[in-house]
Amino acid sequence: MEIKIPKEIRNYKESIFFGLSMRQFICSVLAVGVAVALHFSLQGVFNHETVSWVCIVGAAPVAVAGFFKYNGMTLEQFVWAFIKSHFLLSGNRVWKSTNYYLDMSHQKRKKGEDKSESASA
Repeated sequence: MEIKIPKEIRNYKESIFFGLSMRQFICSVLAVGVAVALHFSLQGVFNHETVSWVCIVGAAPVAVAGFFKYNGMTLEQFVWAFIKSHFLLSGNRVWKSTNYYLDMSHQKRKKGEDKSESASA
């Protein structure tokens, strides 16, 4: 008997139905539901081939949402991070360096000048 243990325990995904996680299974069922709803609603309007393509295009984003993973983020988290970084928080970011050595040398120079002025007065 052999038990598979993942190398990284944080990457463990429990499979619920047909080897899919709960999220993937729910998104797959929703994609099928979207495809069926599109098929029955557009069946009398367009021909069979066009309805089939509309069903595929309509169900694909819902199905992809369940399987999408980028840097550990789900689709919703990725879209929110993209919107924040490109639209909400975008702008000029000014980077300003601080030379601490130069600041300390100016402070020492000022202290030396202050001492020499008070000694001459």
